[in-house]
Amino acid sequence: MADNDEPDGGLTGAPSPRDRGLTDDERRKQGRAPDPVLPGQSVAKAQPPSQVQIAFVLILVGAVVLLAGQIVTILLKQQLIDDAIRHGTESGQKFDPDDVAANADTLIWALFVGALCFGALMSLFAWKAREGTRSARTVVALLIAVGLVFQLGLVRSVFSVVSSLALVIALILLYLPKVAEYFPKAGKKL
Repeated sequence: MADNDEPDGGLTGAPSPRDRGLTDDERRKQGRAPDPVLPGQSVAKAQPPSQVQIAFVLILVGAVVLLAGQIVTILLKQQLIDDAIRHGTESGQKFDPDDVAANADTLIWALFVGALCFGALMSLFAWKAREGTRSARTVVALLIAVGLVFQLGLVRSVFSVVSSLALVIALILLYLPKVAEYFPKAGKKL
């Protein structure tokens, strides 16, 4: 028998009995490649710690609240345009009200599409982080940082504050020392 206790010496690529039930990230932690999934086979499901599960839910809540804020902005579009025109006339600036309306319309829809894409990306990488992928946790952290700069630096509303709070709590939960082992470093062999 071979050194690795596999009947075929590990030549066929079939998972050994000790490998069955390991997630791809658990195999990576051991410095091994992800297990191929053949038709009809089921993939091992990750069992995330409760902190990671709560962080995932908070990220989804943050994305939904952010999107809800953009929907409210679309519904209040005319009020925003009227306020911009009124502030412009009070300051004595010369401008065309039709240009203000057109630019506001473009800005509002761009913010909506941006919030939709941002929420989708965060949800995707939060799902992968929930499965134990370390790099996905890093991407989620970067997306949250960018989101905080945008939400609290440029556009402030009740929705952005609530969304930011949920995202900050999620980020803290993802980087607690208790969950560090759930996000293994990939084994490197040269």
